[in-house]
Amino acid sequence: MSECEKTLTINEIYHSVQGESTWVGCPCVFVRLSFCNLRCNYCDTEYAFYEGNKRSLRDILNTVATYQCPLVEITGGEPLLQKNVLALMAMLCDSGHTVLLETSGALDISKVDPRVHRIMDLKTPDSGEVARNLWSNIDHLTDRDEVKFVMGSREDYEWSREIARRYDLTSRCRAVLFSPIFGRIDPREIVEWIVADKLNVRFQLQMHKFIWKPTQRGV
Repeated sequence: MSECEKTLTINEIYHSVQGESTWVGCPCVFVRLSFCNLRCNYCDTEYAFYEGNKRSLRDILNTVATYQCPLVEITGGEPLLQKNVLALMAMLCDSGHTVLLETSGALDISKVDPRVHRIMDLKTPDSGEVARNLWSNIDHLTDRDEVKFVMGSREDYEWSREIARRYDLTSRCRAVLFSPIFGRIDPREIVEWIVADKLNVRFQLQMHKFIWKPTQRGV
């Protein structure tokens, strides 16, 4: 079987604007893969746990090409659960795309094509999945990558601040992102804490949840 005939289980592919990370606001094609090995209690894409259809890498590449958009994000679910995603990301890079990977950080990121910008979501205590973080991933971060902390409480903030300082994340990667769990905490609190502590991090909101309904798919 050729690389292009290999398959992935895909939940959806759509064209929108990037709602998070340092790429926020940029037009982007999203390739959402099915399945996830975590169950974060704030998850907003539970429909990707099981829903999806097998598609060849060739078919996925052709679909992405129809949008004529240089920026592509591979997301989920948890994309790295499906081994053929590594080949897909390499093919997208080969075709001239800027490729982002949204991953939980619970699976090994070292085999991802070095041209890909990895956005790694380290799980905070309030997520219920903090024990699943694979700390060895931090050794593989580069100045192309970003680390995201999604927080719902002061405890989450303090934990994230400690991790960012302990591993000197601002020196290891492109950006450290502090983000509120939508609807669970007042975003202003996190901003005030960041400013008071003089942290060199980037605060972010999930922009798409303010443009569309927070539960809207395909945006």
